[in-house]
Amino acid sequence: MSGANATVDAILDEWRDALGAAHDPYRNHAQRVFHLARAHAGDERTLAVAAAFHDLGIWSDGTFDYLEPSVGRAADWLSDRGESSRLAAVAALIRFHHKLTPYRGPHAAAVEAFRRADLADVSMGLIPGGLSRRDYRALRRRFPYLGFHRLLVRLTWREFRRRPLRPLPMLRW
Repeated sequence: MSGANATVDAILDEWRDALGAAHDPYRNHAQRVFHLARAHAGDERTLAVAAAFHDLGIWSDGTFDYLEPSVGRAADWLSDRGESSRLAAVAALIRFHHKLTPYRGPHAAAVEAFRRADLADVSMGLIPGGLSRRDYRALRRRFPYLGFHRLLVRLTWREFRRRPLRPLPMLRW
């Protein structure tokens, strides 16, 4: 396993208790997003850290409005390791990975690759992430879904029942 792959796993192992039963499905989603984004742009270490933390706030902070909590957890992790210089890029990747329109700010190439990678994975490859269908199937075999999409549906439904006027607070224009 490459160093960046190992980074995703090491970070998520630290959060195993908070993730509970979602650990393996989320870990595989984070790995798929990392690999999809890595194929197109960005520093591998930065992409790996962002991939591990991008949705973590759902579990670490118990919220579906998880972008800023996820950025905060990533900032703490980077600071603890003397890697605060990566924070601006990691924060942009996390904050804008659910942007519905193309991102044009700082770190745009990496953010766009990451945003498209997450969308490709959440859509189960129906929206292309830049890999061929054959390569995406191979990635999916290496990191199977393990019920990740069912988990997303349950979380979305729960949030819709709580806040019917704003069930997807993580979406950005």
